Amino acid sequence: MRKPFIVASLSLALFAVGCADMTDTQRRTATGAGVGALGGAAIGAVTGGNAGTGAVLGAGVGALGTYIWSQRMERQRQDMQAATQGTGVAVTQTADNQLKLDIPSDISFATNRADIQPNFQPILERFAEGLRNNPNADVRIIGHTDATGTDAINNPLSVDRAASVRNYLTARGVNGARIHVQGVGSREPIASNDTADGRARNRRVEIYMGERQG
Repeated sequence: MRKPFIVASLSLALFAVGCADMTDTQRRTATGAGVGALGGAAIGAVTGGNAGTGAVLGAGVGALGTYIWSQRMERQRQDMQAATQGTGVAVTQTADNQLKLDIPSDISFATNRADIQPNFQPILERFAEGLRNNPNADVRIIGHTDATGTDAINNPLSVDRAASVRNYLTARGVNGARIHVQGVGSREPIASNDTADGRARNRRVEIYMGERQG
């Protein structure tokens, strides 16, 4: 039982030694892969699977979770800030080098609807253009609702909203395999659901874009 963990730990140590002569970007990618390998081996051993296979899968997951902030990403951030100025959409760079768009309900979707509103379309047009010019970019779209109604209504509605954004982007030439959608219903509020303003803030879509190292 201890052998897989020893192998994974040794692999992680070798990653650390190899990182010494790497650039910052390469070091982050290698570290992510090493941590993923250790986690994958642990999962494989605990679940009775092959620890080596688990380490390989874990390394892939760790590497995919590392993003770079390139000149293309900076241009995309600036373009999206220009495209969303005065709309209430927040455009930020996350701590792990993803571009985040936080789109409030008065821009994105009407109450209890999943079809994209007209004033949301120009924003997505500009976003799609940036994605077409960045083949190494992955996108994650998360739909949210307020706490009005039941989970039976809110959960599928949040997924439908995220899927509508994905479908709009793919219709404009973005590869759908690069886009992952998720709906969390009302489970991740950013404001109180006790007020109308708070509920409006909770009804939102978040779009994350991360560039993998080419």
